[in-house]
Amino acid sequence: MVWRRANRKGRRSSLRPNETGTRIGPASPSSIASSMSVSRIREVMDLAWKYPEAIHLEVGEPDFPTPEHVVEAAHEAARAGLTRYAPNAGLPELREALAEKVSTRNGYEAHPEQVVVTQGGIEALYLVLSGMLEPGDEVLLPDPAWPNFRMIAHLLGARVLPYPLAAEGDFLPRLDDLERLVTPRTRAILVNSPSNPLGTVLPRELVEKLLAFARERGLWFISDEVYDEIVYDDTFTSAGSVADPEDRLVSIYSFSKVYAMTGWRVGYLVGPPDMATLLTGMQEPIISCVNTPAQMAALAALTGPQDVVREMSESYRSRRDELLEVLHRGGLPSSQPSGAFYVWTDISGTGIPSMEFAKSLIERERVAVAPGEAFGELGEGYVRLSLASSREDLLDGASRLVRFAHSQGNARH
Repeated sequence: MVWRRANRKGRRSSLRPNETGTRIGPASPSSIASSMSVSRIREVMDLAWKYPEAIHLEVGEPDFPTPEHVVEAAHEAARAGLTRYAPNAGLPELREALAEKVSTRNGYEAHPEQVVVTQGGIEALYLVLSGMLEPGDEVLLPDPAWPNFRMIAHLLGARVLPYPLAAEGDFLPRLDDLERLVTPRTRAILVNSPSNPLGTVLPRELVEKLLAFARERGLWFISDEVYDEIVYDDTFTSAGSVADPEDRLVSIYSFSKVYAMTGWRVGYLVGPPDMATLLTGMQEPIISCVNTPAQMAALAALTGPQDVVREMSESYRSRRDELLEVLHRGGLPSSQPSGAFYVWTDISGTGIPSMEFAKSLIERERVAVAPGEAFGELGEGYVRLSLASSREDLLDGASRLVRFAHSQGNARH
């Protein structure tokens, strides 16, 4: 064995030997990992937490508690000794219940072997994209969109093709844009409905056209539907309900938003049986399995009373209407979300970049909002407000937001 040589101050050298005794430099982090951009939303959160009195409108986390019967189910599972490893794809009884849920609530037939229970919706996304993409492959992602989509693609060494969701197109995908972007290296398209951050819901006819676009080009179609039961009208359509049998479709869901279970970290995906089998095997080196008491809690959420889901959605709808009244009266044009729990507000009239606006709003008014630039290039000029905050915080924060925008002298009336 070759030992490290002490340096002239008596300390051991930072160099370390390899197997041949040749000294090599200290290991460096992965260039892919170290070059990944951090979430600008998290940056705003960290700044806001310095002020205990700050109003938090930047985070998409329900202010409702997890339903009591769900908490009790996890407690009972732990007390009964259900604390051991579960199958990679999830507990059989949960997968059966999820297949039934998809069939009855989302409108398409699914079987338990098509369902994989994951560590939240985010791990489902990572798993799916990992199973589809090679380094250098391309994936069509919306812009603006939840920043984690792009972060996952970056970690996988994939190339992002951002397709625009612009105000002049009602923040919906346009086939002409997709046709312009797609290349022979494109492997998948990701669609998010209801949308974070926009709150838009894709019309049925558009979902059908997007599926046809993917089918004709042999693309995987990833449908992020984690807000599927937080909708304010009857326009939401699950991609699976209008897909053809030959479509290469994987749909992603979560318990986090629908059941106020963000910290429980349970999501799931539904895909073709062969893809589900592949992704099940990939669970082993990533997380092995989702923790068993949390899966039992998810089962209770799914099979227990659903009144809480309707009550939360109605509360979000009421908050949406009151918030929009404050913003519109204050001269800040804002989208009217059809689903999810976000309002997309235009602050371009202030002439301030969205990140600078968000930071100044915290410092001046003690209100945190998510800057539009965090969601992509086309997010600049906007901020996102979360309806998942309490009504009192939401309306107080919105009034302060309007006051701050007007203080810049350029808010539109």
